[in-house]
Amino acid sequence: MSAEKLQKIQAHDRPIDRLLELMRSLRDPNGGCPWDLEQDFDSIAKYAIEEAYEVADAIRRDNMHDLKDELGDLLLQVVFHARIAQEKGLFDFDDIASFVTDKMIERHPHVFVNHQTLSHADQVLDVWEAQKEQQKPRESVLDDITLGLPGLMRAQKLQKRAAHAGFEWQSVSGVLEKFKEEMAEFEEAMSENDPDHLREEYGDVLFVMVNLGRMMGYDVEEVMRNSNDKFERRFKGMEKILKSENKELSSCSLEEMEQAWQAQKKNENL
Repeated sequence: MSAEKLQKIQAHDRPIDRLLELMRSLRDPNGGCPWDLEQDFDSIAKYAIEEAYEVADAIRRDNMHDLKDELGDLLLQVVFHARIAQEKGLFDFDDIASFVTDKMIERHPHVFVNHQTLSHADQVLDVWEAQKEQQKPRESVLDDITLGLPGLMRAQKLQKRAAHAGFEWQSVSGVLEKFKEEMAEFEEAMSENDPDHLREEYGDVLFVMVNLGRMMGYDVEEVMRNSNDKFERRFKGMEKILKSENKELSSCSLEEMEQAWQAQKKNENL
């Protein structure tokens, strides 16, 4: 980057203005960055998703230094998309900020309009959904739940929206009965020579398990992350135990690995 471009960035007082100028310079056909110039909405979409997950990870680790860093990376993706849109004459960063501000005001009438007293978060969510419906009428109550969400998260959102419309189990026991029914269908499909049917029944089992977690008040995506973390921690502990016994994982029997696994579990509970 030339000294002139750097001076333009540093000439701005507000950090957000410096960031916007930085992106303009990176996308400048005359002396910008070749990689940044090649990008479009589609090519950088994945980075916004990755950065959002890294933000969530920093929060889970309670690492505020990393959180500041990752939030900056996520903001950069917004600025990147805004710059591409501005170059195409579609909208710019100010349009994005203005649009979301207006939307938040409209969706919080209890704060900015009628000052209605709401005592808990569920009431706020009811107001939020009502405002969304007014602004964007849906043909189906399941409309506008993005396809880009992870499978477990999208399943929970679909189920929550359906439950809000009254399509809900009366109790957790009803979901457990449905789980038993789906497991029976899965076991029956295992006896057939139909991979597509088996995969479908497996999906039904997962879907009803998400419903069970939702009704128990769990964030199923978070629960799954915690289980992943536990498995990773215990597997690495098992590897360390085997190495301390001068054993290579590739040459160990399943019984030896199981013994090391149980030893790691015991170590965690000490």
